[in-house]
Amino acid sequence: MTPPPGRRWSGPPDTSARSYLYVPDYLTAPARAAIEAWLATLTPLWEQRYSTVRPPPPGKPQRPLLRPVYWLGNWQFACLGYYEPPRGVQDRCVAAEPFPPCLATIAADAEARVRARFAPGDVPRGWHLNTCLVNFYGDRRDGDRWVDAARVGDHRDFEPGPVVSLSLGERALFQFVARGQRTDHRPARAQWLDDGSLQAFGGRRWKDELLHRVQRVDHRRGLDLPPRIDGFRTRRVNFTFRFVPPAHVVPVARLGAVALADVRGYVETLAQTSPFFATALSTIRR
Repeated sequence: MTPPPGRRWSGPPDTSARSYLYVPDYLTAPARAAIEAWLATLTPLWEQRYSTVRPPPPGKPQRPLLRPVYWLGNWQFACLGYYEPPRGVQDRCVAAEPFPPCLATIAADAEARVRARFAPGDVPRGWHLNTCLVNFYGDRRDGDRWVDAARVGDHRDFEPGPVVSLSLGERALFQFVARGQRTDHRPARAQWLDDGSLQAFGGRRWKDELLHRVQRVDHRRGLDLPPRIDGFRTRRVNFTFRFVPPAHVVPVARLGAVALADVRGYVETLAQTSPFFATALSTIRR
């Protein structure tokens, strides 16, 4: 669009059209098989939202997260508060397992696609996909009934640069919404994330101005994806790849005393099945 004669646009250029990407049918059959085999080896954590050794924030009751999670590259424990620069940097990102080969290949390909398509100004210097949040969407057992927990409320991702997500299983309705927008208002953009699809977004509009959410996840296929999780049935797995500056990622042994007390129990649980965390745990027992 050309500005009217005698006028200039103020502020940075709108690069939103370039800095969004959706690729349906991205995942090949061999890649899917490798990912599902790797998933079957995991023991995800079902974290509490706040610390169990410190009181929760005023007016915020303790509660478990809606879904089990697993992190690669670095683990952002909920009780430490998620990575939120510039102030939320210290003791936020704990060094975690590297990507398995089946995900490292996808991360490298996604990086190349982003760099080829996105506006250069939307890809910060040093950006690469070095962290991944694995979210398990499905139903949790509550007594003798199953409760649908397959959603995520309005939020933004604070890690710098583009975000890439890979979807596996039932399709999910993903929406970008204005801050404070009611759920019955039309979203700024809605996209069904189909099984095996890849989505990437970055830049001022998608990362800063708008929030995003997973409004719902279908039930149509009756899936129960790996791994087996006590009290939970997984019908969708989402891999969200992001970038955390390496200087902000610390080994668990370098956490401050309070942060270490917060997460030690989680690390002990992870160490039961993860050689990486077993080694990390040994460094804080000396």
